[in-house]
Amino acid sequence: MAPQTVCCGCDEPAMSHASTVDGTRWVFADLKDLLAKASPERSGDHLAGVAARSAIERFAAQQALADLPLRAFLSSEIVPYEDDEVTRLIVDSHDAAAFAPVASLTVGELREWLLSSLATASTLAALAPGLTPEMAAAVSKIMRLQDLAVVSAKCEVVTRFRDTLGLPGRLATRLQPNHPTDDSRGIAAALIDGLLLGAGDAVIGINPAGDSVADYVRIVTLLDDIRARLEIPTQTCCLGHVTTAIAAIERGAPVDLVFQSIAGSQKANAGFGVSLAVLREAFDAARSLRRGSVGNNAMYFETGQGAALSAEGHHGADQQTMEARAYGVARAFAPLIVNSVVGFIGPEYLYNGKQIQRAGLEDHFCGKLLGVPMGVDVCYTNHAEADQDDMDGLLTMLVVAGVTFVITVPGADDIMLNYQSLSHHDVLAIRELTGRRRAPEFEEWLRRSGLSDQTGALVESPAHAAGGALAKAVALLAEPEKSA
Repeated sequence: MAPQTVCCGCDEPAMSHASTVDGTRWVFADLKDLLAKASPERSGDHLAGVAARSAIERFAAQQALADLPLRAFLSSEIVPYEDDEVTRLIVDSHDAAAFAPVASLTVGELREWLLSSLATASTLAALAPGLTPEMAAAVSKIMRLQDLAVVSAKCEVVTRFRDTLGLPGRLATRLQPNHPTDDSRGIAAALIDGLLLGAGDAVIGINPAGDSVADYVRIVTLLDDIRARLEIPTQTCCLGHVTTAIAAIERGAPVDLVFQSIAGSQKANAGFGVSLAVLREAFDAARSLRRGSVGNNAMYFETGQGAALSAEGHHGADQQTMEARAYGVARAFAPLIVNSVVGFIGPEYLYNGKQIQRAGLEDHFCGKLLGVPMGVDVCYTNHAEADQDDMDGLLTMLVVAGVTFVITVPGADDIMLNYQSLSHHDVLAIRELTGRRRAPEFEEWLRRSGLSDQTGALVESPAHAAGGALAKAVALLAEPEKSA
């Protein structure tokens, strides 16, 4: 009996892809359709109308994807080159020499190579410029969570500003002392609380309630004042819009890192009010200040699955492939840190804890494989079918996978953004469980300040610490608030 043929939105054109499962031949219209149908299930792809309609169709797509030569990605564009500057960046910056060692492989064979002993920290670093984001997304779609963690753990992406991030055996944290009205004392109190619990070596970063230049300048000045007085070897950031940061730099504000949310297409980035040219301007402005002491990686990016779809800039592609393309943007600007806000965008895109966990590990894997210093905001919104147990599982797998940093807030509850993340105590627990240490310069500062012992463990009574850091911090709260 001849096999039944099921065409997934196509009439089997020349560029189609096919796979036979149990006597049924499944045909996928093009590379974009194949990638979408091969994606593990998530609500955002259903919302976009690109998801597989059954588990069998998804398996058939994954089987066809596994047999696809990697070279096919160099001749097939998810978003047209002539229409999209992100595609042009990806294509024009592709390193053919770096790609050469895996150029003869299929997607499935790349998976096997990545899991083999041939894939080491040095070989993976050399390979990164030769992989396109779509290649990284493709191989992740045929990997289990364990596979994603094993390969991610081999990748080393080290960056520097006032301390060194991404070293093996280390885990950094972004201290996020947000306040619903950007009150300076409220920010300072939450900041000090986090420092006393050993958080903040990745960055001390504020999501501002507003986006005026005056407020931006006030916030970065406050953060820099505390950092300088306490002599903390870390960096600070106000997560205002990139154009606000540029204006603040022009006013002479003490800007360490310049932040921007980014996505995987020109149209989606336009929704954020940015272009590659604007990011380049910000990159040049931040690096010109040369405020780092051990390095000058001065950019900070956030991404998230569903960002392109929510901006109607996904071009019919699945959300995980579009997310990987955002890392292609990020790596062009040598950032200090990048993080996926994996569960923050909402259940319309990642419905439950299982989908959030999968997406978090995919994002981390794709970022690291592409040479990006990748962190994750282990988080969810209150209307998602998820809870803190799901976040415990994701945090544990990410740390084992070598995540560069995670975000922590007091009590795991961000009172300004109204979502659930990790608490400072969650990271203390995972450090005890896994032995992960802080960035070396920050670790030494905690010890020197009397806030930790020689092993990096926090002391029981920091009020009596010899370094006097607590007394200096409390004195800051007693001072009258400064205006911008």
